[in-house]
Amino acid sequence: MKSNLVDNLEIPPSGARGLKLLIITYYWPPAGGPGVQRWLKFVKYLPDFGVQPIVFIPENPTYPIVDENLIHEVSNKVIILKHKIFEPYQLASFLSKNKTKKISSGIIPNQKKQSFLDKAFLWIRGNLFIPDARVFWVKPSVEFLENYIKENEIDTIVTSGPPHSLHLIGLELKQKLNLKWFADFRDPWTTIGYHKSLRLSNYAAKKHKSLEYKVLNSADTIIVTSNTTKTEFQAITTKPIEVITNGYDTENVAKQTLDTKFTLAHIGSFLSERNPKLLWEGLVELIHEVPDFKTHLEIKLIGAVSQEVLETISQFDLNPYLNNLGYVSHSEAIAHQRKSQVLLLIEINSEDTKSIIPGKLFEYMVSGRPIVAIGPKGSDFAEIITTTNTGVFFDYSEKMKLKSVLLGYYNQYLEGRLQSNAVGLQQYSRKSLTKKLVQLLTSNL
Repeated sequence: MKSNLVDNLEIPPSGARGLKLLIITYYWPPAGGPGVQRWLKFVKYLPDFGVQPIVFIPENPTYPIVDENLIHEVSNKVIILKHKIFEPYQLASFLSKNKTKKISSGIIPNQKKQSFLDKAFLWIRGNLFIPDARVFWVKPSVEFLENYIKENEIDTIVTSGPPHSLHLIGLELKQKLNLKWFADFRDPWTTIGYHKSLRLSNYAAKKHKSLEYKVLNSADTIIVTSNTTKTEFQAITTKPIEVITNGYDTENVAKQTLDTKFTLAHIGSFLSERNPKLLWEGLVELIHEVPDFKTHLEIKLIGAVSQEVLETISQFDLNPYLNNLGYVSHSEAIAHQRKSQVLLLIEINSEDTKSIIPGKLFEYMVSGRPIVAIGPKGSDFAEIITTTNTGVFFDYSEKMKLKSVLLGYYNQYLEGRLQSNAVGLQQYSRKSLTKKLVQLLTSNL
């Protein structure tokens, strides 16, 4: 029997019935990774609220991560539009396929260890392709969509970035057709962590700022995923800014048996700048201080891991405890979340990353497993973890506190009672968030 809350969610907000929503996004199945999840899930639930989703995607994209299983999650009620894209990464891959794949997925080598080729790729990426390497898709997409929008009487569009080139498609369509335009920022633009690593010239840096200003002051409404990003953007624009976080969905994953080892699992890209030396130091100390800790410990890494992180693990003599599984499908990742003993969530120690709320956080929160989160003091995701009672947050100065919590979790593991006891998660369900989105879309209809 459905709860009243779910029943209410299925009633389309006033004005939603019959709304055609054009969604312009780069990441779509078979793309893997976190970038695809947000709009894949919105599209899944939009028809429940009377909205017809129309998704515009590239016909021949270069995705750094592919997950064919996600194709089966695409709603059968969505209309898919495709148009060819010229991808510079396809040409760059002839020089170095591995480096191109890493840079396109946001994995940038430590500045002190960058080769000449690394530096060249970063300079080209940052200075010749502004705002990003998908900028060549803007003009042909505008030409294609202008006709489609007129023929199909569409008056509301959403652009999702990064890549932020897609917001330039929205900008031109807004100028040509005076549509209702929502610019959705899954991540910030000029304050995102890797932006400073792109070796930008003064001209390129100013160009990024100029384009960011134009988008933020031309869209009818800005959608962001964190309060910190909202505050940052409020210094640039007076346009309405709404926070709609990422969330969790009901996943069809069989009940998992917990790992027999005391597994600390990190799921997702493990970038060089996220390298948590306080964690490695704490684990080494626990190995020496706590009898039998080393016989139970397993560090489980799932997803792309930077060479710097692997080298640091080796330097701390933690390789005997390392299980580096590489990239797995989204469904496999969900299974690992539910059977690992502890889940690691690590963000770069920088002012620029306080606004980042990793999408996997919400999947972590409904896994039933405790989260050990490390990030800069004042991070937006720290408050979410605390208020939902799903784990413990540490800043990079709190090694002793981290060790104490890990030891407490280890003792609970030995006693067979390690789990999280989450509260207040319903607000982060994908269906609840889609209702909030539809209310925003139709607020002025």
